[in-house]
Amino acid sequence: MTPDTVLQFWLDEVGPAGWYAAGEALDNEVRARFAASWDEMMEGAFGLWLTYPGGALAYLILTDQFPRNMFRDTGKSFASDAVARAAAKAAIDHDWDLMIHEPARQFFYMPLMHSETLTDQDRAVRLFCARMPETGENNRLHARAHRDVIRRFGRFPTRNAALGRVNTPEEAAWLRDGGYGATLRALETATA
Repeated sequence: MTPDTVLQFWLDEVGPAGWYAAGEALDNEVRARFAASWDEMMEGAFGLWLTYPGGALAYLILTDQFPRNMFRDTGKSFASDAVARAAAKAAIDHDWDLMIHEPARQFFYMPLMHSETLTDQDRAVRLFCARMPETGENNRLHARAHRDVIRRFGRFPTRNAALGRVNTPEEAAWLRDGGYGATLRALETATA
């Protein structure tokens, strides 16, 4: 497995139109092609990828994006989030994100947007606003929505079932009343 294998698949084959289009076919393909590499990464492989911008981008896709496809609706979807977050922060501190063209640059910020820590959420919003000027409008909206959920609950209630967490009454009501989609629509209305 090489960084180019990951990047060619995600950036060229799947591309922006497919990145957020959840579907069983894509999930199966990601699993078939990358599950073994994800397992290797969890055992400490691919550290050299973190020594240059393109390798770091591939590492972030492998650790943050692919698990959400490979292990959808299970706790394992989030198993490499801490690794992805640490790698993203290190890469951003080196300004490697700025060496990657939009829209691929967003994958440096996604691990922060997926964090259940408010400081990471605040940073994600700032990065999307400051460093994704051309293609980041939709990302900025989603970053704000993610931050609003963490501000309100301190965690993502949409993950509770997969992680074996019990919903609070407020979380259960939020989920019943539209959950993330309702939060997103409220932000769209407020900014329109």
